[in-house]
Amino acid sequence: MQLFYAPQITRNNFVLDEIESRHCVQVLRRKVGDTLQIVDGEGGMYKAVITNAHPKKCAFSIEETLTFSSQPFQIHIAIAPTKNINRFEWFLEKTTEIGITQITPLLTQRSERKKLRTDRLQKILITAMKQSVKAHLPQLNELIPFKKFIVQKAENSKLDTGSTAPNELFRGIAHLADNNLPLSKVYTKGENALILIGPEGDFTSEEINFALQHGFEGVSLGESRLRTETAGIVACHTLHLVNQ
Repeated sequence: MQLFYAPQITRNNFVLDEIESRHCVQVLRRKVGDTLQIVDGEGGMYKAVITNAHPKKCAFSIEETLTFSSQPFQIHIAIAPTKNINRFEWFLEKTTEIGITQITPLLTQRSERKKLRTDRLQKILITAMKQSVKAHLPQLNELIPFKKFIVQKAENSKLDTGSTAPNELFRGIAHLADNNLPLSKVYTKGENALILIGPEGDFTSEEINFALQHGFEGVSLGESRLRTETAGIVACHTLHLVNQ
């Protein structure tokens, strides 16, 4: 199934942007009267018909609307971008295919990459969403210093009512330590989860202690020493396996 992305549908703007229009009209040679499948990234999938096959502003009318619920548990992975940006892009692609809600790039003490082109990364998420026939686009946040992120999450948790409902957020930091229990053993099915993934070389002991002091729990992703991007994918997949 060939999907097109049109977030503006939610604002009743039934026109593909220039990139999607070019791909639809010039590359795929779609014409007036042809049927399209369109997603808005917020759970909506639409059956549409082209009304104006303009290569820059392809217009359409909506024939049918389907609404897909988001997965019942949210997965937020905060991860240090890799020095080789291709590996980080691979992480974004694969976790989108698996199913992830939110991604936050972290600036840690051992980070070798301190700048990101979020516009390019956003395009990778959109492509992966369409390729895997999903209706929800993961949220990509701006790069943020590690300690600032941890403090923000700690402050947010103070606003919690103290409920122990199944959807209470699980906070884990994956790092190399012999006494960490496997993520699959400490995470409870149905919980929303936030998992921290460190850079090549792992988090520093100072960062680990800082996270633990602010309510995070040390977790293991297995016996193998994993690359950063692999660890992020394994964490995402593990949470899905527990929820099956």
